[in-house]
Amino acid sequence: MTIAAPTAETRWRCTLCGNLTRFDVTRSSRVIDFLHFDLSGDSKVEETQVLSETIESVRCRWCNAVDQVELVARPGAEELTDGAPEQG
Repeated sequence: MTIAAPTAETRWRCTLCGNLTRFDVTRSSRVIDFLHFDLSGDSKVEETQVLSETIESVRCRWCNAVDQVELVARPGAEELTDGAPEQG
């Protein structure tokens, strides 16, 4: 079961306890890393390109519920989608 990631207009909410802030997220990523090796052999990731990313599960940190998360609107998201804020 894949779960949609939050956006600028939405956030996660646990349907069991109402938690909005603490979640353990299990995800799979397919990436290309550009590694830079120094002369001693130590490496450092200098650039990462994400090819795909899937959220596999979300667990609520408060009540331990697994996959009981829904997307809800963020406060003030309506103003963001309606256009520029009113000036007065």
